[in-house]
Amino acid sequence: MCLALLLGAACQAAPPAPYAFGVLNHRSLQATAAYWNPILTYVSARSGVPLELHIGRTANETTDRVVAGKLDFGWRVLARQDTQGIRGQVVVLDRSPVTTLHELAGEPVAFANPYGPTGYYLPMDMLLRAGVNVTPLFAGNQEAAMGQLESGQAVAAGVNNQVMADFAQRRRLKYRVLAESKRYFDLAVMASPRISAADGKKVRQAFIDMAGDPEGLRILQQAAQSLGLSSVRGFVAAEDRDYANYRAFFKKTRVPLNE
Repeated sequence: MCLALLLGAACQAAPPAPYAFGVLNHRSLQATAAYWNPILTYVSARSGVPLELHIGRTANETTDRVVAGKLDFGWRVLARQDTQGIRGQVVVLDRSPVTTLHELAGEPVAFANPYGPTGYYLPMDMLLRAGVNVTPLFAGNQEAAMGQLESGQAVAAGVNNQVMADFAQRRRLKYRVLAESKRYFDLAVMASPRISAADGKKVRQAFIDMAGDPEGLRILQQAAQSLGLSSVRGFVAAEDRDYANYRAFFKKTRVPLNE
């Protein structure tokens, strides 16, 4: 929607309202904003499509906003972070006496929320396939679940391997992996059906060109430093078919699906 502003004798169109860009809560709200806001500011300027970060207090709330259609970027795959992929893991502290999944039976295990593929479904599926029932503790985001593991509130945690490695490096935390899934592509940049193909194409191009542009690379470096990451994570083009293994997993998982 566009409003007209009367400035003296001239009528000037106001800039369009920014599109709501949702990001899943792997980390705290502050850390998520520090990482993504500069990236979205850059992409908005380069693409001419204004984007604004929208996140709920927890990953559950953010996911609910996507399902309810309250976010503009959230369905059609445009791009993804340029990494080798992510895995779901079940981890324990290095000093833990636990060495097998079976030893976790009945124990409290921390997860971010009951929606995350790598941080809940994949680890829980591995536990159930091993015949192990645990007591889930939902912390709200990935790093909060890792904090429960670190503090001893949970015996183990179901995690995204990439976020776990980043957290452990920053906190100098030693941990062991009890079980690990195969690789899946990292979470995608997606657009809702409300976003035109033309705007989606502009946003995609701005994301994938970012690491090759000196200004974009500088912003990615600063974003990585804000999380204590050892390397910059740019973006590459992606399509719906790149995520077929997620769909295949959810067709056969032993974890009850949240409707």
